[in-house]
Amino acid sequence: MARPDRLYRGYVFDLDGTVYLGDALLPTAGDTITRLRELGCRTVFLSNNPTHRPEDYAAKLTRLGLATPLDDILVSTQVMVRFLQDRLPGARLFVIGEEPLVRALAAAGFEIVGDASRTDAVIASFDRTFVYAKLQVAFDAIRAGARFFATNGDRYCPVPGGGEPDAASVIAAVEACTGVSCEAIVGKPSRYTSDAILALVGQAAADCLMTGDRLETDVRMGLDAGMAAALALTGATTEAMLAASTIEPTFVLHRLEELLPAEHR
Repeated sequence: MARPDRLYRGYVFDLDGTVYLGDALLPTAGDTITRLRELGCRTVFLSNNPTHRPEDYAAKLTRLGLATPLDDILVSTQVMVRFLQDRLPGARLFVIGEEPLVRALAAAGFEIVGDASRTDAVIASFDRTFVYAKLQVAFDAIRAGARFFATNGDRYCPVPGGGEPDAASVIAAVEACTGVSCEAIVGKPSRYTSDAILALVGQAAADCLMTGDRLETDVRMGLDAGMAAALALTGATTEAMLAASTIEPTFVLHRLEELLPAEHR
């Protein structure tokens, strides 16, 4: 399988299933990212998972041995905030999501509401507190004309021993009962996220490599944005899934150390 034969100026890493799983770095991840930094490459981290704050991700990486400043983290929560500020500043939002997302939207000046009749937009997200009552409010709000957006479209979030149903299940539930399609999913692989992460890296797309464990989000976003894209077979995607997919990553990795050209290992 193809592996990089040169260094890139910028490296974008997915987190869950790529850099770590649960509370442990995946094999060779720490040493590889440290080596890239030593070589002068820019390394940033990108997650679709809005159940943690950017500060939490930076602290976790640092605790696991990869000292990482907050400015090197981008989460779908931040992309959603910017998306809504551009289109519906000050809107009243009904959020199917967890506390970090709710707090971030409130801090950005949006009014968080629980009354369908006062809702300008429904925001669907990864929500492990999802209950029928939330679906009812979303149903009533959208039928009354509220708009419908989502942070991310991941089917599940990998965790040690399996996975947790992610935002795709919430989106599907709302779409199924309302008959209304989600207007925009702002996380990977959307252009909203690729534009934001390239701005964070500060390099041209052709000089960047996106690495992640999902074909439909990480790899697709990288390729669509003009980056090289490496699939890490360390999380959600198996070799059988890769063989069956029409998405073709630039590189395929069994361990992150394979990102390093031989002369730089």
